Amino acid sequence: MGLDRKTCLNCDKPIRGRADKKFCDDYCRNNYNNQIKAYSNNMIRNINNALRKNRRILEALLPPNEDTVRITRQHVLERGFNFNYLTHTYTNRKGNTYFFCYDFGYLDLEGEWLLVVRVKKK
Repeated sequence: MGLDRKTCLNCDKPIRGRADKKFCDDYCRNNYNNQIKAYSNNMIRNINNALRKNRRILEALLPPNEDTVRITRQHVLERGFNFNYLTHTYTNRKGNTYFFCYDFGYLDLEGEWLLVVRVKKK
């Protein structure tokens, strides 16, 4: 029976200790796992940042004492709104579909107009 020398998955140094050990120390274990998760963490972070930015834009456009405001699509785009990111949709009884970023949303109106809305608190 030959002796197989196991090496660390992160730094390729020889491993001593238990037979099922994969890393030479905690630093290598953490570094290895962080590198594996980096892509998905960055993707999720970027999507969440886009959603928060969209929400902030909608919130800034809606006066505090109003539940709705009518505004042009171009005005929202100039502020950096990205129509590709939303959290959910809502279709009312009339068949109108509202697009939401958390508790703020919009409804496409005729032409280049949008109706910005806030979810009513219960």
